[in-house]
Amino acid sequence: MQVLSKRIRGISPSLTLAISAKAKAMKAAGEDVINFGVGEPDFNTPEHIIKAAEDALERGCTKYTPAAGLPELRRAICDKFARDNGLEYEPSQIIVSNGAKHSIFNVCFALLEPGENEEVIIPAPYWLTYPEVVKVCGGVPVIVNTQKKNNFKITPEELRAAITPKTKLFIFNSPCNPTGAVYSEAEVRALAKVCEETGIYVLADEIYEKLVYGEEKPFSMAAVSPWMMDHTVTVNGVSKTYAMTGWRIGYLGAPLEIAKAISSFQSHATSNPNSIAQYATIKALNSPEASVEEMVARFARRRLALIERVSEMKDVYCIIPEGAFYAMLVVSSTYGKSFGSQKITDSVTFSDILLDAAKVAVVPGKAFGADDCVRISYSLSMKDMLEGLERIDAFVQSLQ
Repeated sequence: MQVLSKRIRGISPSLTLAISAKAKAMKAAGEDVINFGVGEPDFNTPEHIIKAAEDALERGCTKYTPAAGLPELRRAICDKFARDNGLEYEPSQIIVSNGAKHSIFNVCFALLEPGENEEVIIPAPYWLTYPEVVKVCGGVPVIVNTQKKNNFKITPEELRAAITPKTKLFIFNSPCNPTGAVYSEAEVRALAKVCEETGIYVLADEIYEKLVYGEEKPFSMAAVSPWMMDHTVTVNGVSKTYAMTGWRIGYLGAPLEIAKAISSFQSHATSNPNSIAQYATIKALNSPEASVEEMVARFARRRLALIERVSEMKDVYCIIPEGAFYAMLVVSSTYGKSFGSQKITDSVTFSDILLDAAKVAVVPGKAFGADDCVRISYSLSMKDMLEGLERIDAFVQSLQ
């Protein structure tokens, strides 16, 4: 008899956590490691948000809240959706969870029927958690490989070709982790048209919506039409925008039937999200965003410096990111080469040897369905980023 369930045995371990753990262990041992694998802003949570949490503690706001979140927080989220995304939700359609990742799990758990082989379309490169969540919830991930010439964006033709009678859901992430791709309004509308014509649901992950740097601004899939509003669950959170990764507050807006189901499930699975973090989030959503604008400006400067430095490298290049704080560095020209007696055969061996040889941590693209790339994050200081890029350049040039 198997001790572990089949659904748990089917989950792949996180390559990002493995690389991060190794990098942290090396750093703790005194080695000068530069970590490009970090998926969080390197800024502290803004002071006014911290103060709101302190005030909540002093007021004794340390009890259970409704499973779906504080009423005043759900109202603030409705206001945010209306203000920023043109989406009109009622508080009953809002569910606050323990991070956007938790929200994504809740959506898949609510929509996917185990044993029915319901398919979920996921464009690659993808955030590595998407296919794992789909599998554990009983669905079948259908990976669609996007093209570099399209800046890693799925096209309507590629989406339509992947749809079958078993397709239930399309996971859409813009701005995208790991590619930094940002879809234009026209591109979103073209994809939505395919969804409308085929009757599939959309999980729209918008966690990086404020981290954009070019002329293109994110456009919500649910804003395309009333039909899309009724067939899209929009996921967001405060982790990236307000440097609140450890506070663990995510949220979603959904059609009422789906929201009610998720609320019932969450009441049994986790009860409510952290009460203090909820009060801090109310302050974050209801305050001017000067601190957010400053963070985005600093990310923008790093992005330009990264693009410039990578453009000077030989044998590797990056697809220019338009949002988030990641870039995909294409390193496949190094495959087949060696560092001493160690041969590079894929993104995993490239990342492992780079960490040992140059003390630079990157995330293998294999984790994101793009084995010819590695992901680098520019959520580290300008000084460390440029030093890390120098080391990558020197490492690549040393290969035989």
